[in-house]
Amino acid sequence: MNTTENPWQTLNSTVRYENPWLSIRHEDVVTPAGTPGIYGVVSFKNKAVGVVPIDAEGYTYLVGQYRYPLNEYSWEIPEGGSPVGTDPLESARRELREETGLIAQRWTKIARIHTSNSATDEEGFLYIAEELEQGDHEPEDTEQLHVRRLPLGEAVEMAMRSEITDALSVSALLIVARLRGI
Repeated sequence: MNTTENPWQTLNSTVRYENPWLSIRHEDVVTPAGTPGIYGVVSFKNKAVGVVPIDAEGYTYLVGQYRYPLNEYSWEIPEGGSPVGTDPLESARRELREETGLIAQRWTKIARIHTSNSATDEEGFLYIAEELEQGDHEPEDTEQLHVRRLPLGEAVEMAMRSEITDALSVSALLIVARLRGI
């Protein structure tokens, strides 16, 4: 079995919906089994970035906000979008400052992930931010944010209990827990 060769054949691809953040394509395909099929692909115009800020006392910061698509409140790590073609680290720095007011002197990239690879091409980049200084936060008009400082282990436990369900947040917190022996 060749794992690098694409077993799918795309017959045609049509953009059915587009806005400044994403496009949705309908594709007629031939499946790996050789049968005709269709595929819907959500293609994002931003890369996702997420940050686990960790202060000198081992605390992290979560951001709470109401998520429109879910129709529920969500606790998450600071996160946002990085326009394609820009440096994800610079976007992560911006998101951390905008959402929490924090400025970090030390950054570590911990992962590259795909958020839901059966239906979207969204790619995410995860970072640890350390040596933090507090500044002013600057949320976007679409954000009504609450910032919560808590022990890193407590945030990890929230992810383990499904109190944090955002894919970037769960991935980042579990990776950091493994790296830190939590």
